[in-house]
Amino acid sequence: MNVQTAGRAGETSVPVLLRERDGDIAVLTLNRPAARNSLSESLIVALSTALTDIAADRTVRAVVLAANGPAFCAGHDLKELTARRTDADRGCDYFRHIMTSCSAMMQQIVNLPQPVIACVHGIATAAGCQLVASCDLAIASTAAKFATPGVDIGLFCSTPMVALSRNLPRKHAMHMLLTGEMVEAEHAAHYGLINCAVTPGEERAEALTLARKVASKSAYTLKVGKQAFYRQIELGLAEAYAYASEVMTQNMMARDAEEGICAFIEKRKPAWEDR
Repeated sequence: MNVQTAGRAGETSVPVLLRERDGDIAVLTLNRPAARNSLSESLIVALSTALTDIAADRTVRAVVLAANGPAFCAGHDLKELTARRTDADRGCDYFRHIMTSCSAMMQQIVNLPQPVIACVHGIATAAGCQLVASCDLAIASTAAKFATPGVDIGLFCSTPMVALSRNLPRKHAMHMLLTGEMVEAEHAAHYGLINCAVTPGEERAEALTLARKVASKSAYTLKVGKQAFYRQIELGLAEAYAYASEVMTQNMMARDAEEGICAFIEKRKPAWEDR
């Protein structure tokens, strides 16, 4: 693996985000274990920078998002936010900056051409749960737990709610948001927050296996399909069908669609050109 780093934790040389390559899979690892991988400003910036780089890198065909330490991600760094209460505006401008930056980073995941797979080994709470919900796919350990517990500290998980409500049925989403209760991995799979729960210690291998399966497809087709999925789901039924019909028409004109269909008819493996 080619190991790279991105982002710096305060004034130390410890990277807040690790960037690796496993063949054509990019692996991003949250690396603030002592802070339970909370989303500090530096980690948000590091994630955004990495996603921008990956979006432009045609050699990356899928992304796995993992974490070091006992937790996957405990949400926003509340200590960092609270420290700004001494600002003249009691931190209002900074809070808006962090929430806007974090929301933009979450949307980068959704808008990334490559599929993103969350690999969750421990708790994912508040914005950490939002991070999982923002990924296209998610594999979790049965030891993982999920929650949006902002209601317990007087800070409703409004931005995590956006991603959560687009993954879960309303009643399940509202239960998590209104109670703040932890949800076991098996229930999270049943709700639709994750794809499946696996034996602890096997989540990374499972996530990479899934990533390789996805990466074996045409990158062009995946890009078109991912973009179409998120766009059509916000449309009404008739508008969604009209949009999807046009997408399929244009997709049929692509070289990889022509090659893939011919390969299927001729019973051979397709040779993708990603166009």
